[in-house]
Amino acid sequence: MDDIDLDELAASLTLREENQAIKSYQNTVAVSCPACDLQFDDLVVCKENPTSLNLSQQLDLCVGSADGQAVIFTHKK
Repeated sequence: MDDIDLDELAASLTLREENQAIKSYQNTVAVSCPACDLQFDDLVVCKENPTSLNLSQQLDLCVGSADGQAVIFTHKK
């Protein structure tokens, strides 16, 4: 996986939630996941270390880092 340009990626996505721990975006324009090249559903940027995520559904995840932050690409099953 190449380095993730988080600013460029986020510019193509729709911001859905931001709080002290995370920032989440919805992929509304069919951007491909930099890890697996499949379309992803959401991008979660972990702003705190450690960060806990409470998932309400079963998801496949691809993980990377950008600017020292963990980034998670979700793929709904």
